[in-house]
This record gives sequence, structure tokens and C-alpha cells, in this order.
Amino acid sequence: MRSITKEFPGVKALDTVSLTVKAREIHAICGENGAGKSTLMNVLSGVYPFGTYDGDIVYEGTVVRFRDIKQSEAAGIVIIHQELALIPELSITENIFLGNEPGRHGVINWVEAQRRAIELLARVGLDDDPDTQVKNIGVGKQQLVEIAKALNKNVKLLILDEPTAALNESDSQHLLDLILGLKGKGISSIMISHKLNEIEQIADQITIIRDGKSIETLDVKADGVDEDRIIRGMVGRTLGNRFPEHTATIGEVFFEVRNWTVQHPLTTERLVVKNSSFTVRRGEVVGLAGLMGAGRTELAMSIFGRSYGKFISGQVFKDGEEIKLRTVAEAIGHGIAYVSEDRKSLGLNLLDTIKRSVVSAKLSKISRGSVVNDTAEAQVSEEYRKSLRIKTPTVEEGVTKLSGGNQQKVVLAKWMFTDPDLLILDEPTRGIDVGAKAEIYQIIRDLAAQGKGIIMISSELPELLGVSDRIYTIFEGKITNELLVAQADPETLMRSMTSSSQKVVA
Repeated sequence: MRSITKEFPGVKALDTVSLTVKAREIHAICGENGAGKSTLMNVLSGVYPFGTYDGDIVYEGTVVRFRDIKQSEAAGIVIIHQELALIPELSITENIFLGNEPGRHGVINWVEAQRRAIELLARVGLDDDPDTQVKNIGVGKQQLVEIAKALNKNVKLLILDEPTAALNESDSQHLLDLILGLKGKGISSIMISHKLNEIEQIADQITIIRDGKSIETLDVKADGVDEDRIIRGMVGRTLGNRFPEHTATIGEVFFEVRNWTVQHPLTTERLVVKNSSFTVRRGEVVGLAGLMGAGRTELAMSIFGRSYGKFISGQVFKDGEEIKLRTVAEAIGHGIAYVSEDRKSLGLNLLDTIKRSVVSAKLSKISRGSVVNDTAEAQVSEEYRKSLRIKTPTVEEGVTKLSGGNQQKVVLAKWMFTDPDLLILDEPTRGIDVGAKAEIYQIIRDLAAQGKGIIMISSELPELLGVSDRIYTIFEGKITNELLVAQADPETLMRSMTSSSQKVVA
């Protein structure tokens, strides 16, 4: 890619960016949220067609001008987006061959499709029945289905945008091993990721993009690249301590959950939260550690107005008095906010502007009767744009045009606007860069310094250890341990996250 420039109204997303990928290479692209990484890959894959950008794409020695994704796929360039393009109600086979079904004269040969699906699934290490509906397999397996789909298109250059963002450690490692295996079979890959340890592990070259410009390309082995070196290129400075130094001023217990039990919404015999109890003090960040599927999100959502599952039993106390949280409105009314792990589906209305999104959780603050004060709406959203450093030319911009990190800041702003006493953060830094992470960590500590209580769910143990004051572990829906951060380390946490025996020591 030579001197690629791409502009949107009011924003130059890419400014003469260049990128060179060799055959049989895994090439990583790193940069802060909003740097232009995904935009660059959308240009390469034909999502943004020829004529909407300046510069040249040279592929296998020839200048190519893709008018759409079909043309790029026909050439062997396949992109797998962070939001997977699978249809949940269709089977694995149907998803793999969607739009590319084997057959003659308009009649699909399903016998041939299933035979080829089994072969493709074997290549990616997936042994599920190809007739299984995609909604019934986990996100890690869905990623493998996407790669099987790409292999069916005779991929030569595979583009992966944040492929492990939503995966647990074992699924992530399996996917990385698969990408290395594809390299051994002659398939090149371009990988966008914020997980720098994974990039170090598998990348041959790293191109760093900052503010829409290509800054440098590093040879991982020859240049002795480590995480600090990558971060310095991404943010233009040494980040130093990634977690804010603080002296916590922790007050009394103001929020308590006792013996909380919740049933799965569909499987009545399955309990997703089992007799769990915990407390939160004012000014305290409480971490919640557990493997994927342990019940962390189910616990948080069920407390937040019974947003998940069927409530069986339990009590919630705030400032010593029992409160009822039967609906989301009641939860908000009692000063509780919940930032979902899935910002696109549950955190934002992607049809809304930034301005409307920021105030949406508590319109009563800027309304009189049923009429919204437009001036107050604009003023409030602009204040949050500046204080949270949301990268956008105007709050009238649609949230769908923002990068992942900036979308996350809008979600935070939305719930901060409700002025909560308790803020539940579910994977608040998933899929965002190290610079934006540092900013969000500081926001969390600032909120705690104001006397608010924070519950933080994270799959990254260093993050929990760096930000929390106290940590609970959860296994199979049950809280198994409670530790002050000074007593905790990754090994201790992992033991409690993989065992049902309870040991509360804090």
C-alpha cells in the first residue's frame, strides 16, 4: 500500500500511509484507537472501494483497484472483522458457504457443502457437527468458522481485526497457533491487535500507525522488539507505569449483596449465580476475577435491574437499607450504573449521535416535563467530550464512526452522567489500546477518589491487580475467595478461579 490517504467529513483518517507485507509473513499493525488501522484494512479489502481514497495498492506486482469486497476476495484477500459476520440462526455449513454455495444451475449441493465443511473445519481444528447452529457455539469457535470460511475462498492474504479481543486465554492461543500454521502453508496474515504480548509471540514485522500516519515498521527479531518499544511508537512517548499511582481513601461499606442466586434464562435446572455475597466500600475499586463462563457478567447484569436470568433469591443493601432492583429504572434510581462488556449491542444505540448517547440514561436531568433542553444536551455532551478526550470533531457525529476506545468513553460518559454511587464496569478496556486503557484506569481512580464504589470485571489479571483495592474470585457462579490486592498475585487468583472451595481471607 503506497501513500494511502482517506478522508471522512471533517477528519483525515489516513495521511499518506504506506505498508509492505511479504509472502509467508505475519504482519502486525499497532496503534491507538482512532489511529486508522481498521480504516487502512477496509481500504485494502475493498470495503472502501477504489475512488474513495488516494494512493495505490500493489498486489502480487500489479496495481489493483477493488470496487467491492467480492473483487478483493476473488484475488485472495479476505478480511475478518472484529464484529464477526456470521448469521446465528444458520448452521456452520451454511455460514461457511453463504454467497458461495456449491451447486449447479441454482441448485445447492448440500452433500458436497457438508463434505467440504468437514474438511475445512478439520483444517482449523474444529470438530463440531457442521449442522450446529452458530449461535450454539462459543466466540472462539465462531472465529474458527470465519477462518474456515476464508480458507474456502482460497485466501492468500488473511486480515484479522482484533481476532482475540473476546477470547479466553486457551482459545486465543489456539487461534494464534492456527495463524502460525497457515503461515507454514504459504498464507500471509495482517493482524490488528491491542494484545502486545500476542504480537510479540507471532509477528514477523510490526507497522505502527499514529494519528493516521505510518510511523515505522519494526522487524520483531532483528530489532529486539518488546512491549515498551511498541508502546513508545504507538503513543510517541514512554508510557511509564500503566496503572495510576494512588493512595486509596476507603470509607465504610455502603453496598452489599447477600446470598444472590440466579437461574439461567432458558435452562431452568442450571444456576448461573449461586448463593454469592460481597460488599463494596465508598472510594473502593473491587475487582471481580473469573474465567469466561464463570458467572461474572451474569452476576453483574442480574443485580442491575435483573437484566439477566431468572431471579431466585438474595438481598441487596445500600447504606444499610434493603433496596429492590427489579428493573433497570429502579437500579438507576438507586444510583447504580452498569457498563456492559458488549458496547455495540448493549452499551450504545449505533444510530444515535454522541450528544444523544451521553444523556440517554438519564434524560430527566436535562428535561422539563417531557421536553429535552437541546442547549443543555449539547453543553453536557461537549463537557464530557473534552474531559474524557473523546476524539471527534463534533458531538453531532454518529457513535458508529468512532473507534472502539472512543465508543467506550461515550459509554462511560453516559453512565457518569447519571451520577451513580456504584459503577459496575464489565471488561471496560476490552479491544482498546494501551494509551486509552491508561486514560480509563485514571478515570476509574478519579471516580473512586470522589467516594464512588466501583466493581470492575476483567479477564486480564494484571489489570485487576493494577487497578483494584480488593478482589473477589468467582468459579461456576460462586464467589470462592476475597483478597486484598497486597495479598494477591496471578497464581493465587488463578487457583481460586479454578476451584469451587471457598477461602475468604480479606
